[in-house]
Amino acid sequence: VQLAESGGGLVQPGGSLRLSCAASGNFFSMYGMGWYRQAPGKRRELVAGITSGGTTNYEDSVKGRFTISRDNAKKTVYLQMNSLKPEDTGVYYCKAVAGSTWYGGGYWGQGTQVTVSS
Repeated sequence: VQLAESGGGLVQPGGSLRLSCAASGNFFSMYGMGWYRQAPGKRRELVAGITSGGTTNYEDSVKGRFTISRDNAKKTVYLQMNSLKPEDTGVYYCKAVAGSTWYGGGYWGQGTQVTVSS
């Protein structure tokens, strides 16, 4: 599986962005898909995940603001980010995993930068 993120950029606080992660290869629908954020000087952390069955989970700080979704026909997973805050700044990566093993092995994309600043 190869993954390619897009949609990052510079946005003002309170603004919105939609990230996309397009996959190539087979069996996309069988993977759990996660969005991770790595802020400068910090470890990479799971922001949102969606299983092959559509079950979602979110990191507490983004609940109610971010929405993860997937389109298996397009082999794409999305992260809609609303009410963005400066602390949301970082490189966002998508990852394909088996089941919901978010911190185990898997396939990573190259990342896309999100900067929230006025």
